[in-house]
Amino acid sequence: MVARIVVAAPASGHGKTTVTTGLLAALRERGVAVTGHKVGPDFIDPSYHAVATGTPPRNLDPFLQGEHRLVPLLRHGARGADLAVIEGVMGMFDGALGTEGYASTAHVAKLVSAPVVLVVDASAASRSVAALVLGFARYDPDVELAGVILNKLGSQRHEDEIRAALRPTGIPVLGALRRSEDVHAPGRHLGLVPAGEREGEARRLSPRLAEWVRGGVDLDAVVRVARSAAPLGGPLWNPADEVGAVASGPRPVVAAAAGEAFTFRYTETAELLSAAGVDVVELDPIRDSALPEGCAGLYFGGGFPEMHVADLSGNTALRSAVGAAIARGMPVVAECAGLLYLCRELDGLPMVGALDATARMTRGGALGYRRATAPADSVLAARGVAVTGHEFHRTVVEPAHGETAAWEWDDRADGFATPTLHASYLHVHWAGHPELARRFATAVHSG
Repeated sequence: MVARIVVAAPASGHGKTTVTTGLLAALRERGVAVTGHKVGPDFIDPSYHAVATGTPPRNLDPFLQGEHRLVPLLRHGARGADLAVIEGVMGMFDGALGTEGYASTAHVAKLVSAPVVLVVDASAASRSVAALVLGFARYDPDVELAGVILNKLGSQRHEDEIRAALRPTGIPVLGALRRSEDVHAPGRHLGLVPAGEREGEARRLSPRLAEWVRGGVDLDAVVRVARSAAPLGGPLWNPADEVGAVASGPRPVVAAAAGEAFTFRYTETAELLSAAGVDVVELDPIRDSALPEGCAGLYFGGGFPEMHVADLSGNTALRSAVGAAIARGMPVVAECAGLLYLCRELDGLPMVGALDATARMTRGGALGYRRATAPADSVLAARGVAVTGHEFHRTVVEPAHGETAAWEWDDRADGFATPTLHASYLHVHWAGHPELARRFATAVHSG
């Protein structure tokens, strides 16, 4: 049995992440073993969940992972926990454009049979909040709206007015939170600043969020709602089943970029590689001067290298080591931030130089789901393999692709691919496409 709730909102900006993180921290302080999960492809919000829970960050995304994998992935991620809190994305019914809400918070709530708690920013309304909440409760009868948490209240009188208006709707108020400037994480051009870039402050923020939630939310009622969820059947997701037989012999090492500049990596990526007989060791491109001992492969995920470009460029020892390893044919996969790091330069400063391209920040950018196909064989994908992914950046790479592109979508070629290298803007969740992990691990074993 996985007790669980989904934390949703009418739109972005209502406080889902602060409330979710505060709930996780407050429940953990009570001795409840709790895990955090994020609807959608976002890497940043789960980084705060991980700080609050002490467990790895997790995502639930039917577009990236497949509808049939969501319950197994939830059960896998919540193994050993008393309760799972699933933070929604955008507004509750907002999903991939043109799909009638596919991959929305409501869609995921229905797939995992979880009751929903709606967080509402009430700072600019009073009785109208009741009309808003009632509309969300009635819009889709298959979504169970089990309660509401009022956020950013200005006074007791303000709270009383909204509670009175909500009473006839029959939707219980599970919490009422006052405005507080002490419980907000700083933002940036693509959302919040990742917890990994401000680890000390994120750890100090977590108990403040717990105190804030304890002061305004009925935690016993939240737990009762979570425990009202129907039992989940079926198997747990098992990375060993996904990658198949493990190569015999010694376990090679894959260095996975980490640290302040590389904070985006799905937890299941390392789990799949480990199940395929590979040891994943973190590598900080800002602070480490050499590759780890026994390194046989490189994985550079996402992050904000543009915010740390001087430090990355200044680490000439590691840049040289990475460039030499790639030149020798060491298998490497790079997504988004990793793509930038492998270019000749980023915003005019030298990078690794493994790709004959330059990268720079722009005012525009790209954001959204993609369906892509591999135009040729590479270290990550066989020709013709189709994947779902997500693009999320405000940089450009010139040229946008090499002689052989990594992926193609919407008549666009993106990235660079060779038999030993795959570098692209596209983030792919390998739990949804385990054949990628299997192929990369095979190349690492063979290297």
